[in-house]
Amino acid sequence: MKTLQVAICGCGIAGLALGILLKRQGHHVIAYDQFENPAPVGSGFLLQPTGLAVLDALGLLEQVEKHGAVIERFFGREATSGRLVLDLRYDALGEELNGLAVQRDTVFTTLYNLAKSVGVQVQSGKIVTSSKRDGVRRRVGFADGTQSEPFDLVIDAMGQRSVLRPKRSALLRYGALWASLDWPEDAGLVPNAGEQRYHRSSKMIGIVPIGTSQTSSTPKAAFFWSIKGQDVDTWRGQPLSQWKKEVAGLWPETEPLLDQVATHDDLTFAQYRHSTLSNPVSHALAHIGDSYHATSPQLGQGANMALLDAYALAQGLEREKTIERAFDHYIWARAFHVRLFQSMSWAFTPVYQSDSNILPMLRDNVIAPLSKTPTVPTLLAKMVTGLLGNPLGRLGLHPIGAK
Repeated sequence: MKTLQVAICGCGIAGLALGILLKRQGHHVIAYDQFENPAPVGSGFLLQPTGLAVLDALGLLEQVEKHGAVIERFFGREATSGRLVLDLRYDALGEELNGLAVQRDTVFTTLYNLAKSVGVQVQSGKIVTSSKRDGVRRRVGFADGTQSEPFDLVIDAMGQRSVLRPKRSALLRYGALWASLDWPEDAGLVPNAGEQRYHRSSKMIGIVPIGTSQTSSTPKAAFFWSIKGQDVDTWRGQPLSQWKKEVAGLWPETEPLLDQVATHDDLTFAQYRHSTLSNPVSHALAHIGDSYHATSPQLGQGANMALLDAYALAQGLEREKTIERAFDHYIWARAFHVRLFQSMSWAFTPVYQSDSNILPMLRDNVIAPLSKTPTVPTLLAKMVTGLLGNPLGRLGLHPIGAK
């Protein structure tokens, strides 16, 4: 591939990873983002053996590992009875694999610093509004009315709300209130596991240890409370003590976390979309990460799939002689895996976030017992790790567990 002029719109996980890979290949890379000062947006997330393999290929795994929390299991209980209705164990794969829960700042800062050091030009305060064809190339338009010089390739890494997507998808009814809080050592929470509590499928609480940050040695936990978007204003208008009483009633061990929440503003509301582009590429434009495949975080694959997208597209640009052929490689490497996990997310999300009375009954009385039958634990482990569909095989990578 000849040397390309590349614009990356969005400095999230996917955009920064791709910028590093393309810069190492010798391309000229400019990354645009609306932030004035570089900072991550969002709570912690879980790096699976797929995402860890890409970080290893970038040479960043060791830096990230020392701040993360190793996750060996995900489990959930029905809040009233305490009955175990979800139990996903990494060791069901029979390999030394696990997840690594991290604060978003850990991965963002590590990627951002490397991107700058390899020569990616990051332009902040740039609100991207459009990308239009200019002959065989493409320009980027900004909110101030200016536009860029022509680029050989434009990358849309602006997430689920990207203005460069062909169409916007509707918001899911349920989102989540979240916060990063100090991990309570003596609260009875499991340090190497993600835990959840359910009341039917309309109320869900989640806690995941997410390790330390690069600026603080205090271990943190990501806390989530499921809530409808239409109910957030009502929640804000009620006394916070009323909500805390409800949460603690469903899960008493959360009280040390709830004590850290002083005001409604200590929690951030996140909304989600479910949408998959039928074609993630067009004339000199490629969509990666959530701009390609937005979904709820139920399967915890967002950051991992974004890293896989970045690696697959960079691999295509390295191996092929034209952008069009590189796009073909990108679709070959990613389309099946994306469709597979988007379908599973669409199917599983209502089981844990919906107003249904039937789905939680099926979850607790059918799916839970079924998950203990032979071969099913292995299948569930492949789902939670993101390894179902063998996405790494097409990239020539191998799954990696955190240490």
